[in-house]
Amino acid sequence: MKTFDITAIGELNVDLILNRIGGFPEMGKEKFAGEMLLTLGSSTAIFAANAAALGARTAFAGMIGRDLFGSLVEESLRAKKVDTRFVVTSDACATGATIVMSYDEDRANVTYQGAMERLRLGDLDPTLFDLTRHVHISSIFMQPGLRSDLGDLLRTTQSKGITVSLDTQWDPAERWDFDYPHLLPMVDLFMPNESELLALTRTSTLDEAIASVRPYLGRAAIVKCGGRGSLLVPKQGAMRLLPAFLNRRVVDTIGAGDSFNSGFVYGFVQGRPLEECQRLGTLTGAVNTTAAGGTGAFADRETAIRTAREHFGETLDI
Repeated sequence: MKTFDITAIGELNVDLILNRIGGFPEMGKEKFAGEMLLTLGSSTAIFAANAAALGARTAFAGMIGRDLFGSLVEESLRAKKVDTRFVVTSDACATGATIVMSYDEDRANVTYQGAMERLRLGDLDPTLFDLTRHVHISSIFMQPGLRSDLGDLLRTTQSKGITVSLDTQWDPAERWDFDYPHLLPMVDLFMPNESELLALTRTSTLDEAIASVRPYLGRAAIVKCGGRGSLLVPKQGAMRLLPAFLNRRVVDTIGAGDSFNSGFVYGFVQGRPLEECQRLGTLTGAVNTTAAGGTGAFADRETAIRTAREHFGETLDI
């Protein structure tokens, strides 16, 4: 019996979210925002917090600075019932931060990487690999240290019989240096969105992109396609497109993809069929859009279930 169902490994930062902004930023000019929220940020942390809210025994492994933002991150994770024993505190660098400017269903981000840039495999407590059943990795392009160790990290999980999900997220430098023929066979669930998959494979259509990665998949790819839903691509067999549960009154979309991941992986570690995991992910991604910030809609399990029922007329089976 492992201590944790899921351990998320990756970046940690706060999000300063600005909503109802009076236009786009312009050099030399001032714009007002009607709303502001300082909250737990980072794709990996949002994933972990929401997986824990759904009921998965969840831990986090990452790096923060010894500062106020670091304290906020750690306290927020603990408040969401995420175990932080594997979070490393550094005296050499500050905790990362992202300024998020939300415009309807899109956003513009500016990130200071800070401690997330320095995290290496050697910083992690090796006992985590004996205590967890599944590892989730995200935002590798924002973490050059961890990205350089990704092959060794995946070989470690393989040697321990740990299943893995990976969401590369966007590459801010747009170099897309990701050796998927060698890395993806060690990943059970590959979870990009459509734009990221096209960029990673340097293709111009989704069909071409899927054809490029499918021979190298571990078990499946799950491609998030925004308002069109998601595409489940098993290594072998028929693909499945599941339409999105659309929210007509979106608060913001921050963390919707990460919430999709949390629902999907929650089902996966329970041993549910991939099609059922896809539905769970689609519904948790939709629930995310009903509140501000990536974790606002997941105060607890009961809140998520009620939101799914009241906003979408659906049962969140967790």
